[in-house]
Amino acid sequence: MNKQYARAWEFAKDFLAINLGLAIYALGWAAFLLPYHITTGGLTGMFAILYYVTGFPISGAIMIANAILLLIAFKPLGWRFVLKSAYAVVALSSFLSLGQRMMTADDGSFIQLLGPGQDSMACVLGAIMNGIGIATVFLRGGSTGGWDIIAALVNKYRNVSFGRMLLYLDFVVIGSCWPIFHDYRMVVFGYVTLAIYTFVLDMLVNSSRQDTQFIIFTQKGEEICWRIVHETSHSVTRLNGEGFYSHQAMEVLITIVHKREQVQILRLIHEVDPAAFVSQSRAEGVYGNGFNMIRA
Repeated sequence: MNKQYARAWEFAKDFLAINLGLAIYALGWAAFLLPYHITTGGLTGMFAILYYVTGFPISGAIMIANAILLLIAFKPLGWRFVLKSAYAVVALSSFLSLGQRMMTADDGSFIQLLGPGQDSMACVLGAIMNGIGIATVFLRGGSTGGWDIIAALVNKYRNVSFGRMLLYLDFVVIGSCWPIFHDYRMVVFGYVTLAIYTFVLDMLVNSSRQDTQFIIFTQKGEEICWRIVHETSHSVTRLNGEGFYSHQAMEVLITIVHKREQVQILRLIHEVDPAAFVSQSRAEGVYGNGFNMIRA
């Protein structure tokens, strides 16, 4: 029963976090990018261009395009991927539609929250919100559909990396603004938005998965192990070692702790054995035993 409760609680947290991330992403578009006629990469960026040209709703275009892509992807990528992506598409379309209605004035024009002429600030704020939103979705194992589906299909049948495929598609979408609008401003702002969005996304995703690994060479392994286990609730692996040159016996301790605990570990080691030799390195993607859960 406890395991079932834990799984249900974890699912609920994932569900809420994914929806929050999609809402933030949609708000970034509706509140800052669309009112200032800014686009960027991704399927949403492509349909933003379509919206600027024809007025066709972005949410409707996303639903139609993703429905076709999911039908194509059903057999090669499996029903799990398709179901998760389908939910994300419906939720994102709903949030975009709601955001556009909230940001539309009575005369049908977009409300510019920052005032006229604030394109640069709108570009930065919209890109930051996009990065935060997508990072929140990715960290909870979610998907936004769109480019993710295309890249996954190409990655399955061709020797092209997932990230590189997404980058190629983004550059094509943004570059298409010039022959359509003959406006260098849209191209420049599009690439700036993409750069900021990518930076924020990488920073949030990578920082959340960063922990610290310590390798400690010491003569006082028992006391250091005891303090690490009881003061940080992390475990330690003990190995017997010998210095090649000195032939002196020593213990080699290996432990991984959260990033915020690295100063505490260094102070602890210094208090027990100031002569200890310590190697500290960044560990990305640590799973199990008090760290991240492996998400299928």
